[in-house]
Amino acid sequence: MPEQLLQFDRHLFHIINYGMTNPFFDWIMPWLRDPKSWIPLYIFIVGFCLWRYKKKGIVIILFIALVFGFADQSSAGVVKHLVHRLRPCRDPITSLTDVERIGCGTGYSFPSAHATNHFAMAIFMILIWCRRWRWIWLWGILWAGSISFAQVYVGVHYPIDVFCGALYGSFVGWLFYVLFKKLQPKFPEWMPVI
Repeated sequence: MPEQLLQFDRHLFHIINYGMTNPFFDWIMPWLRDPKSWIPLYIFIVGFCLWRYKKKGIVIILFIALVFGFADQSSAGVVKHLVHRLRPCRDPITSLTDVERIGCGTGYSFPSAHATNHFAMAIFMILIWCRRWRWIWLWGILWAGSISFAQVYVGVHYPIDVFCGALYGSFVGWLFYVLFKKLQPKFPEWMPVI
């Protein structure tokens, strides 16, 4: 990474991780990035798909799982091992001022798998449902964006890790949407509009 970009990334990380410190963020950001916090949402999505589309809803659920699995394995299992970027909490320079709000975590930093996975799922779901519910754009991006921002605030990723993870995840979500439309050309006409 060019030195100027690296310095900018460290500076922006410091602003978010240290400069934005407040009790509310200290409470909510670790909660936002914890996968267990979102179990009710995942249950709702599964239930909604089965209720709205009956047996065909299983196709959407399987695609969401595939989107997540592909995004996670390609980012955490491949790209991180090719790039070898240290997490801020392990970086010799950044770790001097890093405010660790959770454990540092294992593995490398680039890209953020949280950002990749959540943007991939969000973009996929946005694209399949945005014609029916336009407001899903706002909630999908807010959901994935808040989880991604939390990664920087708690001290485990740099902003560029998150930004690139979000871009890559968005691409994965779009790619699987294209595949979904090829395999299910009659969606969303499976069921009458409610």
